[in-house]
Amino acid sequence: MPKVKPIPKGMTTVTPQLTCARAAEAIKFYKKAFGAVEEGRMTDSGGKIMHAMIRIGGAALFVVDENAEWGVLGPALLNGSPVTIHLYVENADKLVARAEKAGAKVTMPVADMFWGDRYGQLQDPFGHRWSVGTHVRETSAKEMKEAMKQMPKSPA
Repeated sequence: MPKVKPIPKGMTTVTPQLTCARAAEAIKFYKKAFGAVEEGRMTDSGGKIMHAMIRIGGAALFVVDENAEWGVLGPALLNGSPVTIHLYVENADKLVARAEKAGAKVTMPVADMFWGDRYGQLQDPFGHRWSVGTHVRETSAKEMKEAMKQMPKSPA
């Protein structure tokens, strides 16, 4: 019997799984907004997605339908999500505009940030939060520390 790799070819150690109400629609959105490529899906007898895999820029993501009976809950049932998924891309402005046109809500417009990225945030129509960045300049730890001193203090 051939030896099996513990981490399958093309996968990384960490792979997010997005639980979505209407996972099939979510996959369509991720294709349109982020250029995702669907690599496979398995559905139950009723057509709900039990497991799907997409890639965005080479990174794998799993996508599944909500199933409250099994405790598989998405942001809509949880009243939001504390998780933000970050995308590094060639052009943050262009990708955020594309995602907004596809139906995402921009929650932080793209702007130059002190750590050297053009950076913005959005929420997809399924309640997942995304940040998008393009690294545009190198900054030293000293520069970042000084810039952070200028930021308003967060409430206690």
